[in-house]
Amino acid sequence: MNRTARTNGNRDARLLGLALTTALAGATLTGCAASAPPANLSASKAEAALAKGNYSTAVEHAEAAVRADPRNAHFRTTLGSAYLESGRFASAATTFDDAMKLGDTSPRTALSLALTLAGAGRGEEAVAVLRDWEGEIAPSDLGLAYSLAGQPERGIHVLSNAVRNGENTAKTRQNLAYSYALAGRWREARLMAEQDIGNEKVGDRMAEWAASIHPDAYRVRVAMLLQVVPDVQDAGQPVELALANFPSAEQLASEAAAAQPAVVQPAATPAAPKVALNDAPQTSYELPPIGDAPEPAFSAPAYKAPNPQRVNDFQAAFPASGVSKVALDTQSFAKPAPKAAARPAPKAAPAKAASAKGASRIVMASEGTHLVQLGSFTSEQAARRAWNIYVKRYPELAAHEMVLNQAMVNGKIYWRVAAGGYSATSSRSMCGKIGKAGGEGCIAYAQDRPLPGTVQNERRLASR
Repeated sequence: MNRTARTNGNRDARLLGLALTTALAGATLTGCAASAPPANLSASKAEAALAKGNYSTAVEHAEAAVRADPRNAHFRTTLGSAYLESGRFASAATTFDDAMKLGDTSPRTALSLALTLAGAGRGEEAVAVLRDWEGEIAPSDLGLAYSLAGQPERGIHVLSNAVRNGENTAKTRQNLAYSYALAGRWREARLMAEQDIGNEKVGDRMAEWAASIHPDAYRVRVAMLLQVVPDVQDAGQPVELALANFPSAEQLASEAAAAQPAVVQPAATPAAPKVALNDAPQTSYELPPIGDAPEPAFSAPAYKAPNPQRVNDFQAAFPASGVSKVALDTQSFAKPAPKAAARPAPKAAPAKAASAKGASRIVMASEGTHLVQLGSFTSEQAARRAWNIYVKRYPELAAHEMVLNQAMVNGKIYWRVAAGGYSATSSRSMCGKIGKAGGEGCIAYAQDRPLPGTVQNERRLASR
């Protein structure tokens, strides 16, 4: 489906009055010469097709680019954009996640990941992405994203504070009004919406929003925001493009080395195992603005606090005649996936390593929100030995707790070794330092969001 009216990168999103770029997570490629590699040519054609609104063509070329260069983060981001514009939220979510694992920390990509997770019915995962960068995303966008991910009360809190703290724009007010509607607070939704769209049109706006608030209509909500047609038959990213099929050279070498049986030589010091990259980098997320809304031609009134009286009856918010014209066939949309039980944080114990110079105590994993994965190995013993080597290379690790987790990747069991007790910022800083020193495979991740493949059972262990 073509929507050439969006070639300038802006949409007239009637739902919330937001201006969105054509490819939410897309990054423009420079023109490719005839001698450019095939992957670049395919990616360039995909970008051109996206700009013209030819989304099926964009998917075809973007998939070709990824096949030619499967570990290129930019190409996967372009493919994710093509999937998103085609309404394939499940495929887009996987692809944006792949791009971020490969090192794309673009704010646009992170927002796209959160929105497509929400559109695929994976609200809890979308919320986890938003929480990772709660202090770095514009409140007007953060609040709306929380609401779309299934936490409208949280979104209302963020947006209300934004309005009171000076971000009293039409965009923020309308995002707040829609969040009120998603929370069933129709009286407040109407009062807030009237400040920008006028009393004569507010009934139609309420009716439009009412068509999207059904719990099973998560696709509808995101599709309305992005002005795309949801593909309910999306089976997900093609298997042949799965990132797991294309491990890095470092990962292949290190896992092969770790698989060799250890030779027992009591008098000798075990050789240092290479750091393995079990999964591509799971970077912390930074979410961008969804897009600034064009301010209304008239001067918007100052913020008025909504009537605190709660009215949960939708009919009481506006004339019934406006509602009777709305019909939403929610049967065509799949129900959200069952909520998964919260994954337990890995158990941990103090590391048996020389203390860092100047360190006064061990920082327990429970004292921080993030961990730094250093590598993965085919045995627990190899992982424990590797920890001591890492501490020698990076003495500051001695002030942190060693954490071991089992993981299954491509049908094989691995042991991951990580340092606990970091904040989001300090974990990224540590991985940056390791990378500058020539280290490979460092992954910073949130403690409440274990890396993909982590074995969910009680045999999860730590250094003893």
